Amino acid sequence: MEKIRLGLIGVGGMGSHHLYYSHKNNKRIQIVALCDIIEDRATGNIANAGLEGAKAYTDWKEMIDNEELDAVDICTPNYLHSVIAVYALEKGLHVFCEKPDAVSVEEAEKMKAASEKSGKVLMCMRNNRYYTNSQYLKKLANNDEFGELYCGRCGWIRRRGIPGKGGWFTTKEKSGGGPLIDLGVHMIDLSIWLMGNPTPVSVSGCTFNKFASDTTEADSEHSRFGDAVVGGTFDVEDLAMGFIRFDNGACLQIEFSWASNIEREERFVELRGTKGGFKWVDTGEARVFSEEGGKLTDNVRRCEMGNGHDEALKHFTAIVLDGAEKDYEPIQGVNMIKILEAMYKSAETGREVLL
Repeated sequence: MEKIRLGLIGVGGMGSHHLYYSHKNNKRIQIVALCDIIEDRATGNIANAGLEGAKAYTDWKEMIDNEELDAVDICTPNYLHSVIAVYALEKGLHVFCEKPDAVSVEEAEKMKAASEKSGKVLMCMRNNRYYTNSQYLKKLANNDEFGELYCGRCGWIRRRGIPGKGGWFTTKEKSGGGPLIDLGVHMIDLSIWLMGNPTPVSVSGCTFNKFASDTTEADSEHSRFGDAVVGGTFDVEDLAMGFIRFDNGACLQIEFSWASNIEREERFVELRGTKGGFKWVDTGEARVFSEEGGKLTDNVRRCEMGNGHDEALKHFTAIVLDGAEKDYEPIQGVNMIKILEAMYKSAETGREVLL
């Protein structure tokens, strides 16, 4: 196989980003078909992207059944991720899927099992691992520059940035939750990956819904995702805070919000080790705090962030075509959804949840 014959499912929002910033410029990808429930969106993107010979579909199952594909890229609302992934894997296709992996542990486990049974690649978006400052800090961690990374905190907090208010993003049945499942996957995964992928064993947390009815303001570019529906559903949280314990004794504080009265939007990971600690900053900085010669040291590495989504999709291509070593394993997706599901349960019951 010289090229991956790809079908892209969902071409609004992140699907459009995948198309124009990753697949279209990847000479090892041949886009065979686009699928979207809005037909004009599929046909329009075929024309705009100059995808000569590509076909448009409104039914993803029909696309998979009718086209000779090697892989699919799933960029649909969250509740469809596992349904499409399992079907594609059972049809012998490789699968790349946007985050979150699924909306329940049961569905994430179905994806893992289907991948193992088919022998095909299942990779879910973990774009933050591929930013330049992330790769730099991972190299330091692998070289034991920080010693034992035993605790930390991470978050993605917005002042006002509710995506598609009233649409699928804010409808629990379709999204699985609010900023915890939307933003939490990103920074929780980056933290756990930098810590060496310990296994979560318990979770506790709180969720809040305070901005469902009294604000349409937005100061975040990310609020443009999703299609807003005036008077639509908003039955998910707008802020979540919690605490994760791991099997190696480490712990992680977490905070995610679409709307809260803070100074500004911020993404961050801060981890502390026995030899040193660091802060991952969303401007591209990697700030390292250590000690040398009896003196405390602060070192700042300033990096161009790069395109994490593009690099993640290139890695998927390398796995499929070249047999490259996998950076992501489906069990990591299962563990992620276990954390999120337990957070929601803990918020509901007011108690710590064992995994």
